[in-house]
Formats: sequence, C-alpha cells, structure tokens
Amino acid sequence: MKISTKGKYALLIMIDIAKEYKNDNYVSLKDISEKEHISLKYLEKIMLDLTKGDYFITLRGKTGGYKLKYDPKKYIIGDILRLAEGSVDVAGCDKNTCPKKGICKTFSIWDDLNNLINDYLDNKTLDDYI
Repeated sequence: MKISTKGKYALLIMIDIAKEYKNDNYVSLKDISEKEHISLKYLEKIMLDLTKGDYFITLRGKTGGYKLKYDPKKYIIGDILRLAEGSVDVAGCDKNTCPKKGICKTFSIWDDLNNLINDYLDNKTLDDYI
C-alpha cells in the first residue's frame, strides 16, 4: 500500500480546516495552497472527493471558505483517507469477493495486515492531530 499525494493532501486540508474549528473561522483553499505550497487546482480536485463526506459548511465570497460541520473528534482518519484514496488495503484481497480466498496460501497475511492498518486509522481522529 502506498498513500498517494491525494490522500496526504486530503489529510492536510482537513487538519488545516480543523485547526480553525474552535475559532469558528472559514478557511479558504487559497490560504491552504499558499501555506502548504500545493497547487490550488490540485486542492480543488481533492475537495471534490472530500465534499462527498458531508464534512463541511461552506461560504462563498471574499471571506468565505470551508469549516467543519462537526467537532474534529467526529472525523475519522480512515474515513478521510478512504474518501480520497478509495481504499487503504495493502493488497486487493477482499474477504467478501476474492474467489481464491479458500485456497490462497497468503490470503490471511494480507487480510490480517489490512485489518491492522484499518483498525489503526479508524481509531484516529482529526482531533488527535490539531
């Protein structure tokens, strides 16, 4: 498994926005782009995926941007990465769909590793990183 820049930047976006939760401030992608030295166009593409998660309140205009809808403790790191990446599994071995599950000698290795990674990511929240 390799988390792409899309997944890494999705977490950066969420953490930057989460840092302003208590101040009730909106955060613009332009500000994040300048602060993190990431292309604004790339951040906009990532936000398309993140907005599917119903994570934000948005405001248009000069003082607009994004703010979290809920407390940062409610945002699971694993959910954010799966929105951005699609999956965080190390191998394409899915216990529900793999036709070789019963005969594959390595299936349990990948299944156990996937479970460890997903359990770890699902027990971390944005609040842990702000």
